[in-house]
Amino acid sequence: MIFLKTLKIDKKLLKELDVALIMTIILIVILGIVNIYSITYKNGGLRYAKLQFLWLLIGLAIMYVIISFDYKILSKYIGLFYWACVIILLLNDVLGRSVKGAKAMITLGQNTFAPSEFAKLALIFMLAKKIEEMDYDINKFKHLALLALYSVIPTVLILMQPALGMAIVCFSMVLGILYLAQINVKILFSGFLVIIVSFVLVWNTNLIPSYQKSRVSALLNPDQDITGMNLQVNNSEVAIGSGGMVGKGLENSDISSTVPENSTDFIFSALGEHYGFTGEIILLVLYGVVIWRIVLIARNSKDRFGSLICIGIVSAFLFSILQNIGMTIGIMPVSGIALPFVSRGGSSMVSYFIGIGLVLNIGMRKKSINF
Repeated sequence: MIFLKTLKIDKKLLKELDVALIMTIILIVILGIVNIYSITYKNGGLRYAKLQFLWLLIGLAIMYVIISFDYKILSKYIGLFYWACVIILLLNDVLGRSVKGAKAMITLGQNTFAPSEFAKLALIFMLAKKIEEMDYDINKFKHLALLALYSVIPTVLILMQPALGMAIVCFSMVLGILYLAQINVKILFSGFLVIIVSFVLVWNTNLIPSYQKSRVSALLNPDQDITGMNLQVNNSEVAIGSGGMVGKGLENSDISSTVPENSTDFIFSALGEHYGFTGEIILLVLYGVVIWRIVLIARNSKDRFGSLICIGIVSAFLFSILQNIGMTIGIMPVSGIALPFVSRGGSSMVSYFIGIGLVLNIGMRKKSINF
């Protein structure tokens, strides 16, 4: 009973709730569920669509719990969350299930989850907390070194899975947070050079798996069939193009059905075939609304700590969209990045609802409320 009373939200706070953001996200999820059903109903009936709807309900419930507490109170547990995620990533080699060369999923009974989805949130929260503790003076060497250490630990562990796509998402989040924290441009540029040089040096070593090299080579040489890597992308492009302006309808998955992972990583190709260019534009507009609302909350946050969290989350959200859609049309290397709120699976859905819950929490408390 005490816990339930704690979850009760004051009406004055509810007036500050960004309903437009919530409704937009629900529309995106529904679009994804309908698309998942049209892809999987022949083999799975309503099973996968029902499961995705269940993840929506779980995500909304978790989001409600998060907005019930002041985010400043939640910030006390950031360290615990961060190190718990690091430990789980370390255990991934033991508990992880190998899927197409990457140990990115941990199996618990009949269920699996991707620890990297939650590690990216932990990284956002930890950087925001540490920058606040540094009084936002991040250009001192010792401060930069500490931030770099906290960034490198989960990112390297994610690379070891190996999950290059998620590691790049983490990198984009770090950039967004450091930019908002007003990092010196020269330092930022130097960091870019170090990363580029490091990548070139390790390219010809065994540190980068051969299948990931093949993905990059396939991107740079689209007319060549490198170990069949281009076949998936080519089929995806054909499926997207075949939808035309308004799509073929939900029951016509003739081409997208030949694309592997067409309900997860490559769901955008199925969406293009079903809904056409019109459906794709609608999804992108909805994504644009989500990004706009999060940035607006970041700008109006009562403190920079809240702004940093919002920018970290929107950076992860934006780059995941660009990476996922980019790989389906052949302008980004293939990776296991989910299309936010659309791809089938619970880990990505729940992690983003946690992030959105914190964004809403920050937006609701952008000014003092007199109780």
